[in-house]
Amino acid sequence: MATYNAIKYNVDYGGFAGSLIPIATFTSDGSDSNATFTSGIDSTYEEYLFIFNNIHPQTDNRGLRFIASTDGGSNYGVATTSTAFQATHGEGDAGGALAYNTEHDAAQSTSAISLISEQANDSDLALSGYMRLYNPASTTFVKHFMCVGTHSASGGGGDDAAAHRYIAGYINTTSAINAIKFDMQSGEIQGGTIQMFGVH
Repeated sequence: MATYNAIKYNVDYGGFAGSLIPIATFTSDGSDSNATFTSGIDSTYEEYLFIFNNIHPQTDNRGLRFIASTDGGSNYGVATTSTAFQATHGEGDAGGALAYNTEHDAAQSTSAISLISEQANDSDLALSGYMRLYNPASTTFVKHFMCVGTHSASGGGGDDAAAHRYIAGYINTTSAINAIKFDMQSGEIQGGTIQMFGVH
């Protein structure tokens, strides 16, 4: 009888293990109003992965958002529904919690959707995470997404907090999504990178 140890490195996934194909990278110049991806999102891949690395905001207590387009970025604002929850723990050992974030729900919103929120803007703090976008070129189904991120939440009074956030939802259109824009809730993106991969 085969054991796990005997077979774990001897499996042919036929290309379905999730190889990442680099497509584009946004690198902040320190004064970016947004990060846009207006090409490369098409029917080539059924899943696209966006990785956020050390995104630093200009404005305290603001978060990263996204909004989708069906016309290559000429217009943004496709109706989107989402839900979120978050775990937090303060630097001063206070405020440990796991909570449903009702204030970050979206119901058929045509505004930008909150992904990773309440990021502190201290010079040594940033947010990181990823967003998965599924089958954006479909002309049959809505477009599902999910995001997981960690950030340094602004606690005020010097008590910032470690926060881990989960959000998921769908872009409610059967038109193909072919552009994505990221920005901060207010102020600029003043550091970091966002990489876009096709998942093969």
